[in-house]
Amino acid sequence: MLWPALFTLQAVCTSVAHSMQHYPAAWGHYDVCKSQIYTEEGLTWDYMACQPEATDMTKYLRVALDPPNITCGDPPETYCALENPYMCNNECDATTEELAHPPELMFDFEGRNPTTFWQSTSWKKYPKPLQVNITLSWNKTIELTDDIILTFESGRPEQMVLEKSLDYGRTWTPYQFYATDCLDAFTMEPKTVNDLTQRTLLDIICTEDYSRGYVWKNDKTVRFEIKDRFALFAGPRLHNMASLYGQLDTTKNLRDFFTITDLRIKLLKPATGATMVDENNLSRYFYAISDIKVQGRCKCNLHANSCVFDKGKLGCECEHNTTGPDCSRCKRHYHGRAWSVGSYLPIPKGTANICKYIILGFTLPNVSAVALLITPSCLPCPFCFVSAARVCDNAMLRCQNGGTCHHHQRCHCSPGFSGVLCERARCQGPEECDDQLSGRASFHHPPIIQLTFTLVVLLLLIVSLC
Repeated sequence: MLWPALFTLQAVCTSVAHSMQHYPAAWGHYDVCKSQIYTEEGLTWDYMACQPEATDMTKYLRVALDPPNITCGDPPETYCALENPYMCNNECDATTEELAHPPELMFDFEGRNPTTFWQSTSWKKYPKPLQVNITLSWNKTIELTDDIILTFESGRPEQMVLEKSLDYGRTWTPYQFYATDCLDAFTMEPKTVNDLTQRTLLDIICTEDYSRGYVWKNDKTVRFEIKDRFALFAGPRLHNMASLYGQLDTTKNLRDFFTITDLRIKLLKPATGATMVDENNLSRYFYAISDIKVQGRCKCNLHANSCVFDKGKLGCECEHNTTGPDCSRCKRHYHGRAWSVGSYLPIPKGTANICKYIILGFTLPNVSAVALLITPSCLPCPFCFVSAARVCDNAMLRCQNGGTCHHHQRCHCSPGFSGVLCERARCQGPEECDDQLSGRASFHHPPIIQLTFTLVVLLLLIVSLC
């Protein structure tokens, strides 16, 4: 008699495992912006497209509710269960911590018992609509990497709209409509994400999948499916990422579709249990949300692999001689060519499209590399590197031969060594220098550079003082 039960349990476990492995944990890496390599010319940088790691973006948002007094508890109120109008033992009181349901409880750690959640006032002003706008703001451009998931403690709303903004809340466009009856609520034919194709991926649809009544725990979630849309290009398990990256590289509308600065959840009609509204017991109708998940990363235009949260604001730690909150412009003196977003292709390193140094009409790809080529090891350290760019960081840009990094601007070299990264042995006499790099490949100065290095260094110095 146990065998049927065991086979059933095995089938359930297999199904759960399959659902957990449906997609990879991350849909891209690109976690290194540059690495040091040796070439025939010596030590130089190899630049790559890079982006921050995807993370839980709800840790960095600000939430605003409209109307602002829509949260329950002031004055205290008692609520009834939607499925049982005679079970009226749920109290909301803003002055008592255990009974309060403020907005921040939509973003706290879940898994505790009892569940924490935000809750609205009841529909006590019926038939006037009970409508709430919940706005999530990051004050930063972010890229979505996983499904947006709302978990309701109450019944799921019968009408709802998810909207996005790309200009910090000045203008809004719909992401998706949700209703028990799309035709009646929004005059739209009901669809699901499975009805979309590569050509219609950007279409705004209305779905009825997430508006059915309160039955089981799994029926309390509302999703906006990001990964199912990715899968239209990358395949069911996102194994063909080159296809998706190629589309993101070449189709601005597609990139913008998954990019936001703000999200807005418009709750338009609460769950009524698929029945007529009971005007004698309006305390059954309200909104309650226990959790909101937004997975994404800072948008850094593939010019940074780190994003920091400082003084309440997110910002990219830009590489590739770029600057700005999104690394969207070249640094001063690095306008040798127009700024450009990095590229995912070719996989796996992509193309960095770094900003290049320019000096009196001459474009230099990398000031630090040029300084290593044109500067004799006898030259005093202040002339080794005149740009304000980062020289060392004790991580990717390590000072060599025992040198120590000072304020990311210069290496303090051990006796007997010099150079930007302390890679050169010091001069052994008044007229000649030992070019040996402590056992590593030597730098050989071309005759033309040897003859003109003084002029170039002077020009670099002039620019740095501008």
